[in-house]
Parts: sequence; C-alpha cells; structure tokens
Amino acid sequence: MRSWRDQILREFTPKVARLTLVADPDGLLLEEGVLEGIRERGFELIPFEDHVAFRYAYESKFRSRWDRGEQTDLVVVLRSGASDLGSLPYDLLQAGRRLSFNLGEMFPNLSYPVVTALDRGDLDELYEAQKRHAPGVLGDNATKEFVLRHVFEIAPELIREPSDLLRVLVRRHYREQRIPAILDERFVQVLRQNDGFEDWPLDTIIPDREAFFTFLQERWPVFLDRSAKQEDAGVCESKEAYGLEYPGPLDLPFNHDDIRVYIDNLFLEGLLQTVPHDQAESLSKTWLAIGIRTDEQADRTRRVDGLLDTISSAIPEEDTRHDDWFHFAKTWAELLALVLESDAVLPEPARQKIGMLQTQVDTALVAWLEKRYAGLINLPPAPPVMLHHIPRFLARYIGDANENKAAFVLVDGLSLDQWIVIRKALIKQRPRYRFRESAVFAWIPTITSVSRQAAFAGRPPIYFPDSIHTTDKEPALWTQFWADQGLTQQEVAYAKGLGDGTLDSVEELVTRPKTRVAGLVVDKVDKIMHGMELGAAGMHNQVRQWAGQPFMANLIDMLLDNEFRVYLTSDHGNVAAVGCGRPAEGAVADLRGERVRIYPDSLLRGQVKERFPGALEWPPVGLPEDYLPLLAPDRLAFVRETERLVCHGGISLEELVVPLVQIESLPAATRAAQAGMDT
Repeated sequence: MRSWRDQILREFTPKVARLTLVADPDGLLLEEGVLEGIRERGFELIPFEDHVAFRYAYESKFRSRWDRGEQTDLVVVLRSGASDLGSLPYDLLQAGRRLSFNLGEMFPNLSYPVVTALDRGDLDELYEAQKRHAPGVLGDNATKEFVLRHVFEIAPELIREPSDLLRVLVRRHYREQRIPAILDERFVQVLRQNDGFEDWPLDTIIPDREAFFTFLQERWPVFLDRSAKQEDAGVCESKEAYGLEYPGPLDLPFNHDDIRVYIDNLFLEGLLQTVPHDQAESLSKTWLAIGIRTDEQADRTRRVDGLLDTISSAIPEEDTRHDDWFHFAKTWAELLALVLESDAVLPEPARQKIGMLQTQVDTALVAWLEKRYAGLINLPPAPPVMLHHIPRFLARYIGDANENKAAFVLVDGLSLDQWIVIRKALIKQRPRYRFRESAVFAWIPTITSVSRQAAFAGRPPIYFPDSIHTTDKEPALWTQFWADQGLTQQEVAYAKGLGDGTLDSVEELVTRPKTRVAGLVVDKVDKIMHGMELGAAGMHNQVRQWAGQPFMANLIDMLLDNEFRVYLTSDHGNVAAVGCGRPAEGAVADLRGERVRIYPDSLLRGQVKERFPGALEWPPVGLPEDYLPLLAPDRLAFVRETERLVCHGGISLEELVVPLVQIESLPAATRAAQAGMDT
C-alpha cells in the first residue's frame, strides 16, 4: 500500500452496490484525500448524524432517483463501530452492503488512543514512518515519542539549549501545527527533566500559539536593548522594567541562525509587531531592521516587498489541504491591509506584481475548489472548516459545563483584510484584548441568504430550500439548532441589524439569567459595501472609521463581562469588481446578484453562459438541486460594462475565506500588574 488511504479506496468499486454502509468510528472517510478519492470514483457520501436531516437528504436526493430506475453509488457513514451498523434504519440495511474501517487496523503496533488523537491529515507521515522504521509494538509513551519525532519533527530528548526549544516552537506555531494535547503533555514532561527550562512557562507557550507569540513579542525589545548596548547580560534592566505578561527567561536567542530564518516572516505576516527604539537609526542598518518601527512609509514598503516575495512562492497547489489555503489567505490579507491603508503610496512595479499574483491566486483557488470543495462540507466541526460547522463547534463547548455561555458575532460582509483593520482599531481601544485567529470557508455562492443562513442553521443549504432566497427564517433555524442540542428557547438569543446606535436591545438579551447562546448579526460592513463607489481602498477607509467608533469594543466588553466566550466571523467577504455586462435574462433568474446569477434549471443557465463564456457553472454542491449558480468570471460583475463596484457572490479568496476569531480579555490581575509596571 502506498498510502493508508489505499486500504479504504480499494473497497469502493463503482456499480457494485447502489448503497454502501460504512462503520467509521475514527472519521477516516471524512479526511480530505479519502473524500476526494471516493468522489472521483463516482460515489456520493452522507454522514448519518441526525436522523431527520439524513432522511430528508436521502429521500429527496437518492431514493427518488432509485424509484426512477437510476443507478447511484451512495455511501452512508456511521461514526461508530461495526457493531452499531445494525442500528441503522431497516430499509438501509436491506439495500446496502456493509464495510468497516478503523485506525487500529491500519496502525496495529501503535497505541490506539494516541493515534486517534491525531488530525487525519497527519496520518500520511505516520504511515510512512511505520513502513520505514517498523517500530514493533509500542506503548503509550513510546508511541507519543514516535509520533512527535516522525510526524512533527520534535525529538524532546535532543532539546537541551534555549535555541533548540525556541527553534522547535517557532517552527511549530508558524506552521500552525495542531498537535494533540496528549503529545504536548509528554513533550512538557520530558522537557521538565532538563533543569535549563525550569523557569520557562512550558505549559502555556507550547500548546498556545497566541501565548507563544506574545511571549516572543515581550522579549523582542529586550533583545534590541541588548543588541544596542552590546554589553554583558547583567547590564540589562530587570524583568519588572519590561512589564512581562508571561514569566520565563528575559533574554532569548533571536540571533541564532535557526531562529533568524523565521524572524522576517513573523514580522512580515503580522505575527510579531515592530517596536520603536532609541537607537533605531543604527540598529536599522542590521538584520534587526525588520522588527524596528522607523519611517512608516519605508516600513510599509519593506513589508509589502517581503510579502510579495513570500506570497509568490507560497500559492497552494491543487492537491493541498484546506489548512494551507487558510494560512495563505491570512498572509494575502496582511498584504491587502497594507496596500489599502489610507496613506499608502505603492510603487507601480509593486502594483503590477500584485495584479499578476491576484490572477495566479484566483486560478489556483478555482482549480482547488473544483477538486476539494465538496469534501469540506462533511469534515468534523472541530476545528470548524466551513461556516455551518461553527454552531456544532460551539455546541461542544456549551455541552462541557452548564455554566458555559457562547456568543456568535457575525459581521456581515467582513473580509479577512478588513478584519485586520478592525483588529487594529480594537487593540487601540482595548489593549487588553487577545485574539485567537483562524479562518473558515464561506458557502458558494458567497451571498447572505446562503452563507449566513447556513452559519446560523448549522447545516448545509440543502436543508433549508424554502428559505434559501431570504434570511427571514434565520432566527428560527438558529433556535431549532440549539433545541436539537437540548437547549430551551429561553436559553437562546438572536438579534440582527446591529452596528450603530445603542446596545440596549443586546444588553437585554445577554443579561438574561437563562441565556446561554447568543447569535448576533452586525451588518454595518455590508451596508458600507453596498454603498461603496470608491473601490477597495474606500471600503477600507470607511471600515476603519467605523471600527474607530466605540460600538464593537462596547459590544465585546458587554459579552465578556457577562461571561460569554466570544467568537467573531463573517458570512462572506467582498471584492472590487468591474462590470462585464448584464445578462438579458428577463425574469428567468431566481437571483440577480452582481457576482452571481441563480437559475432553476441548467438549460436557462447554459443559455446565459453562452454570452459570458468565462463564467463558471457551479454545481449545486450542498445546495438544493434547482439552485444553480452562474459565477461571474475573474474579478468581473454582471453589471453594465466598465462600472466599478465592491460586491460579493463569487469565489475569489477575499470573498470565500473569512475570519473566525475568538476574542478574550486579559485577566484583571494581569492587567492590574501591567498597569502598575507602566506607572
């Protein structure tokens, strides 16, 4: 077997049985590569999670086709062991063949609890290591160390110096590796045997990406001071003088060769922030310049040039995982946020390079989506990959303890680059905020009635065909989702139309003693977008002005003060586009958007496409069968030719990949200690 996937895919031969029932306790069929392989063989897959939802999809999409004599290859996946297949409905058991897959069969010599904790995307490296090294039967700790070494390139026993540990952590957190807690615990346990790391906050900075970069950020000014003085460490000021949030060593080896290779990217991509320095002029003549704040325009130009170089060599390939697109999208957003600042002056060669990269990125993304998008829908919800995963992700937190509360703040129309604008404004107003930033895919087409509704329904749009052209049912779908999780109507709150004025209505909802989940729609950014005539730069400028007002900070304060865990996201982004002409379709289109048209049948859609050969006929993936999108080509819009506007509905990176941010506040004790140091 070349891959662990081959053991699964060899069982899926088309036309053997119209229905296949699979016991899949470890979620192997939901891994991106397996899903792609199954779909390439002509199979369609439905997880059996919710009996009512499954029955709706099964009867409407497959049973009716069988009744017409059509052949299908359907896979029904049950996330439990083979012994539970008998619990499926009788009509499925009568019609389907049965299969079972689990990790214990694929990795028989390794500890099952350790292997099951891994992200399924990490199984490739583990399978190769198992073949190459033939480790024999390993216990828990030996398996943990085998996985750390061969999957994540971490050999705890070889980490002896601060530079060794810093190199491992910088690489791990820059790559956004998701390492299971049981492996981190073993890693810390081994490091604790080395007295040299006794004062390091290992329990915090090893698993927590944001904490680690804050740990580095606090120590960067210390390193600059040491570099400026070029004197013994004893001359440097005390820890207290720097007001550190995280304990541990004051002096870090940023200049070590293995660390320096990452430093440029950390500052370029906004993971570390530049700081002013008394000796900036002399230090800026060295490699340290990337982390020193000097002339704002020069700093911006340096970052733009660096990001352009990084991005041009980092466009994800067609067979890459979704995580790579998330990482790339965040880097792309940092570039756009720099370029679109109100006082930005960008040389013409840089603008031309951005335009060329934009075309390359759009082409690569469409090719990837055509292969992988359909498989994203059924991925596990932790961490969320698509918008409709978020409610299920929140439900896990709500279910952990009766006192847990969650707020789902959806800023309608907010792109990743515009989130950066808001984040900067929030940091100015509330330095105590901490942001755990990730991303999710919006739904295609990227319009509110599809994507936002899916986010609150917790399900693909195929399950709400009657309301797919409106958002009127959104509150009911949100309440129904939580009712299915066992919450009462009194425990669920929903409000929309937020963004201006007072927060009295929200306060009334979130201060109710029984409220445990709150869904809040902030639509100010979407309103700005639909009235925008000054392009992407004008959009950024107005979002910046709005974010500088107190509304968002006050909203977040209110939620945090009422002990909600706060998550912020968006239903779609937006893009500057130019008109390519209006389709002469009369009333046949169900939706006439700027970047997308929706048709009830393929014949009508095909007729319109003849006039716009570059437009993309998007299949109804996760959509009702009679909801057929025609996406505008490139960065164009279905409006009169040469008209310029900011809009959404298509599948550019800016429209499709949106922020998902957990917002926290520093503990009061930490804030008080820092305030005392500052004074």
